[in-house]
Amino acid sequence: MFFNHKMICFSGILAVCTLFMMSPRVLSAATAKQKYYRAEACYKKLRHSPKKQKYRDKWLTCIENFDSVYRHDPQGPWAAAGLYMSGQLYQELYKRSFKKSDKEAAVHIYDSIVSGFPRSRYYPKAEIALRHLRYKTTQKFVTKNTTSYKYDKKKADDEIEAEIEKYASATVSVKKNIKAPVSETATISGLRYWSNPNYTRVVVDADNDIVYSHKLLKKDASNKKPQRLYIDLNNSQLKKDIKKTVPINDDLLLDVRAGQFASNRVRVVVDIKSFKRYKIFSLKNPFRIVIDIWGEVAPSSPVLKANIKGEKLPPGALAKQLALGVQRIVIDPGHGGKDYGAPGFQRGVYEKGINLMLARRLARKIRKELGCEVIMTRNSDRYLTLEERTAIANTKNADLFISIHTNASRDKSAYGIETFYLNLATDNDAILVAARENATSTKNISDLETILSDLMQNAKINESSRLAVYVQKSMCRYLGNHYSRVRGNGVKQAPFYVLLGAQMPAILIETSFISNPRECQRLRSTAYQDRISEAIILGIKSYIRDMNPTAFMDKNPNPISGKYGG
Repeated sequence: MFFNHKMICFSGILAVCTLFMMSPRVLSAATAKQKYYRAEACYKKLRHSPKKQKYRDKWLTCIENFDSVYRHDPQGPWAAAGLYMSGQLYQELYKRSFKKSDKEAAVHIYDSIVSGFPRSRYYPKAEIALRHLRYKTTQKFVTKNTTSYKYDKKKADDEIEAEIEKYASATVSVKKNIKAPVSETATISGLRYWSNPNYTRVVVDADNDIVYSHKLLKKDASNKKPQRLYIDLNNSQLKKDIKKTVPINDDLLLDVRAGQFASNRVRVVVDIKSFKRYKIFSLKNPFRIVIDIWGEVAPSSPVLKANIKGEKLPPGALAKQLALGVQRIVIDPGHGGKDYGAPGFQRGVYEKGINLMLARRLARKIRKELGCEVIMTRNSDRYLTLEERTAIANTKNADLFISIHTNASRDKSAYGIETFYLNLATDNDAILVAARENATSTKNISDLETILSDLMQNAKINESSRLAVYVQKSMCRYLGNHYSRVRGNGVKQAPFYVLLGAQMPAILIETSFISNPRECQRLRSTAYQDRISEAIILGIKSYIRDMNPTAFMDKNPNPISGKYGG
């Protein structure tokens, strides 16, 4: 009976309280201590209420309370304690939910303690907890009529405590010399950004995974400094030729700058003009930290009056007059440049080329048949990062985001059409597709899942699902009328980097299997590309009609409306 799934990441917006007559460190420690005791009281109530323990949100509330201790002062004396208890609660929650994401969250927290707090008394506890999670499996037993899981909590806790005592006794003479595990130092190689008046995405590039923390500082009126968000990157160095300050000067941010804050720590500072909310997450292969900042919602566009003089309508005017709610569509041809995508069954055929040809045809047809403005993330064979593609859609205020791909499998007989939207993966095939399109490993998919639910609170998940259903049905039906052996593999959900953070309905279409000999040949055909494009447009029209049933009624003399009206 676990409801309201959401992952509590090491992120949040905190203000630094300022009181006179007290030093910042003393104040920070005292406040963190008070937060810890409040979190402990929350956990005590949970421990003594079997009824509350059945509900996931009760656990997550206590986890958030302990996590706030760490967030308040990531380098303070109570930080490791707050982290450790967050890990303990996720570990306890995993024993009840059996959700892999809960276990991964606990592992991630314990790893952060081991790497970031080597001199803390929680260091050995975290190490033992990691050993317990990674190598000790839950005992499974079988009864006559059912299979269930049995976990002896008291026995497990006693074993852990015994190991802690054993570890402490063996290391008491050298405890002062405990060092964090040696890991490769990461190099911070660049700062990038994309922006519009109400949204800015900043990306920090690195060549290795990094444990990081962040804090939002209040605007300091006394010294006229702007409000600042800083991110501390542990075990990292700045690249020698990096541009340390990147001016932005949009409506939200002044600039982003990086400095070598300590011998093994880089600090990235974002100077803020104004904002409503922000989100920070990381992606892998290569590692980069993404900072999304939103301002107030832009006012809606004024409604156009009908053109009674019969002049030629400007781009997008038809969509506005019909009140479609879809005026601008961003089409994303997957891969490109050095990223070839999946190889085709036929020699010399690669996904990046097929995707671009399909996207160009789709763009032309959308402009002609729907009258919408179309923006291509790339219109040539060039490389784009995955986060850049989504940033383009967000900064251009797109109403729909459609990423075009071709599928692939080691099984050359595999074929069919799939349409995806952003969510946690539901089956192994979806995980494999996401891993391939993310250019990452299946193992890293679980890392992405830990941040998804928090990010998706602001995404158009329901609308994306609806759009995916219409496009998938349309493609299967339309192509099935023209070709034999057309298979619909369904609408699926998976954690795609390219859809992460999109602020509009967003889908990823696997148009056919480029690894299949029959579908590879079809994908190279202009007729097949035209029909795929036509099918996608029909799906978009169905989605629009669902959102606004009167959108395509024959009351506009424009021939486009006449052609598709009724």
